[in-house]
Amino acid sequence: MAALRYNCPMSDTLAKWRILVVEDEALVAMQLEDMLAELGHEIAASCARLDEAVATARTVACDVAVLDINLSGQKSFPVAETLKDRGVPFLFATGYGASILPPALAGARVLHKPYSLDDLKSALSKALG
Repeated sequence: MAALRYNCPMSDTLAKWRILVVEDEALVAMQLEDMLAELGHEIAASCARLDEAVATARTVACDVAVLDINLSGQKSFPVAETLKDRGVPFLFATGYGASILPPALAGARVLHKPYSLDDLKSALSKALG
């Protein structure tokens, strides 16, 4: 899938990206979406439930995804696997450490909650190379 990147006047080092947000806590999702907007990015989709997130990950046009690991007691690993199969970069934004990741997702980027705007910006840059 071709990247949808183009120059963004609000960010000196990042292009404007379409980002899939997967987060079950409404306030956390809103804060993340606000931070992404502040960085000049566009929300491709925002999902709070695992089934919705997996279905969206199969078809959404996005450059990168930010995934919470725990979605109302279910792990978002199937979403990550779907994105991985499509070649879409992703990172986990979570309070859990990387040790919770299954072997198939070992080495995935983890952004530890709570995170700052600079932490998010750096994690996105690294995820997209």
